[in-house]
Amino acid sequence: MESCVSSVESILKYRFGNKKVLEEALTHSSCTESASYQRLEFVGDAVVGLAFANFVYLAYPSVDQGILSLLRAANISTEKLARVAVRHGLYRYVRHNALALDAKVREFALAVESEDELAAIYGGAVKAPKVLADIVESIIAAVYVDCDFDLKYVWKIIRGLLEPIVTLETLPLQPVTMLYELCQKQGKQVDMKHWRKVDTNICSIYVDGKLIATGTSDQKDIAKLNAAKEALEKINKSVINNVGIVYEVNEKNEIESAKQKLHELCCKKKWPKATYRIEKEVGLAHEKKFMCSVEIETAEVKLFMSGDEKSRVKEAENSAASMMIHSLVESNYL
Repeated sequence: MESCVSSVESILKYRFGNKKVLEEALTHSSCTESASYQRLEFVGDAVVGLAFANFVYLAYPSVDQGILSLLRAANISTEKLARVAVRHGLYRYVRHNALALDAKVREFALAVESEDELAAIYGGAVKAPKVLADIVESIIAAVYVDCDFDLKYVWKIIRGLLEPIVTLETLPLQPVTMLYELCQKQGKQVDMKHWRKVDTNICSIYVDGKLIATGTSDQKDIAKLNAAKEALEKINKSVINNVGIVYEVNEKNEIESAKQKLHELCCKKKWPKATYRIEKEVGLAHEKKFMCSVEIETAEVKLFMSGDEKSRVKEAENSAASMMIHSLVESNYL
């Protein structure tokens, strides 16, 4: 255990006066012959939260409490702290008698190597084992106790450990702010509902009373970010134009059920019904392809558009209708 204590001191760049407190911080509850880190983890959870609250309060004097809360949550979530344990190798120095723990930690550590920066906030492909965050919190508490509960000094020690810190400039607030801005422009009401299930925070987002996304996390604010991100992803696959026609676009930028959507559009704009015509047939009978055109008459002008070649007439008509809708949007007819 002495070598483990020395290694962690090197990582922290801090020498403990009472090394027993660090030994306790590095002892899992599966080691029943010694005191575990659970009491220290309890203290560390509060210490790291208050330390970050102080930091963001002083760093951003003009930012409201909602944004400050998001900044703190992004930096002290289980996902973020677990990655601190992996990045600095702190998990290697924990003594335990739980074989299953090694496999979970190893799987997570491998996943962290190939993930992007947002995974620390939203979570990656592998859920972070809570034990990793607990280790970081217990070590922080050990420093706090050893330096006679000096929070300012603790922050000097742990700030480097917790880098990269999510700042106002790097916090991905867009999912929340963009969702509200987008729906506000469209005259739609956004409601977020929060609740807890065991240790998990759940946030559901409703737009005009309809459930469109749900996010989860151990932190309430991160659950909200996750839900907003999912909501935006769904909305970004849809287009809502000025007359209220909602349509989804596939990976080829083709509008799903375009013929029906164009019909709805003509009805709402009180334009005559769109007319379709087969412009071209190519290929042998068993592999024939069709190209269709569509014509609509607005209050000002007649518009004509041809689609791509398709193996079925219905698909060719949808292609023409899709191009017509895109053209109407780009030409500001909608």
